[in-house]
Amino acid sequence: MRQIEQDELESLATGASILGSGGGGAPYIFQINLQNLYADGVRVKLMDPSDLADDDLVAVVTMMGSPLVGQERLADAEIGAKALRAMEDFLGRRFSAVMTMEVGGGNAFQPLLVGAVTGLPVVDADAMGRAFPEAQMNSFAIADLPMSPLSIADIRDNEIVVTRAASWKWLERLSRKVCAELGSVAATCKAPRTGAEVKAYAIPNTTSQAIALGQEVRRARAAHEDPVAAALVAAKGKLLFRGKVADVQRQATEGFLRGTTRVEGIGDDRGAVFDVAFQNEFAVGWRDGKIVVTTPDLICLLDTESGEAIGTESLRYGQRVSVVALPASPVLRTPKGIAHVGPRAFGHDTDYITVFEEQGQ
Repeated sequence: MRQIEQDELESLATGASILGSGGGGAPYIFQINLQNLYADGVRVKLMDPSDLADDDLVAVVTMMGSPLVGQERLADAEIGAKALRAMEDFLGRRFSAVMTMEVGGGNAFQPLLVGAVTGLPVVDADAMGRAFPEAQMNSFAIADLPMSPLSIADIRDNEIVVTRAASWKWLERLSRKVCAELGSVAATCKAPRTGAEVKAYAIPNTTSQAIALGQEVRRARAAHEDPVAAALVAAKGKLLFRGKVADVQRQATEGFLRGTTRVEGIGDDRGAVFDVAFQNEFAVGWRDGKIVVTTPDLICLLDTESGEAIGTESLRYGQRVSVVALPASPVLRTPKGIAHVGPRAFGHDTDYITVFEEQGQ
């Protein structure tokens, strides 16, 4: 177990934004909130999952909802802790540690904020290795672990516990309806996990990976090197396209941000176009009308100059972007993983198409 240092928070924000694949919510406001807590002397400890005892109880905490709404409502550590405490009251048992469901975007910070106000250590792991929009899109669901109970809390005096659900998809339907009623953003404490389950089925060391990715991008930027190239080396990714955002179509529906964006090529890609569809996160990419990459590969739009990731809620006409792909965690690329997080899970009638197959990744 080690302490997360203050100068690592900005790197975590940069790395988590990239791993968010356009979603997970912008980390910036989470980072500022945590920096304020650090300024008051609070520190958060990061715990290797192998240090968990088998019977430890781990709280899986997230913010859920539309990234667009999340951008307008500030992150609050106490709201995240409300969902955890509601779960403890329901279970009649205290947690030993917290972790996130998704390391991508602002949810990389959610367990750190909850850990800061509860004193609990944060497990260096998640269940996606990136961000995804729906409850069943994670390694615990792929492993058929129980999906309930689930607690949800908001900024008002509302706390809801879903005691049981018929399936992961039913849990998603129920919790999404509740989230929409609460204003399309809410804090959750998902089904508690034992230490044994975390060690067997979580994706390990992803918070550390996000910090290291962000550190490399920031190092390249300070050295006046290409930060996008640095990100690709650090995350073993591929550059797919460089261009300018020419169009964005999006709408917030049923607690999601759905839409498409078109990038017109510049430089070596001049004369070509790259279209990307998203449901909170980028899901499918077309070059000149032909699909070239799909989820669960991470499709990311990075600012060409700074290397900072651009969220689906922040896309604007005229942005100079680099479209890149990063390899997904192996568990997401199994046949069962593809069933949970492949393109058909997002409504696209195509098989999984990867740009990493020839590398055996």
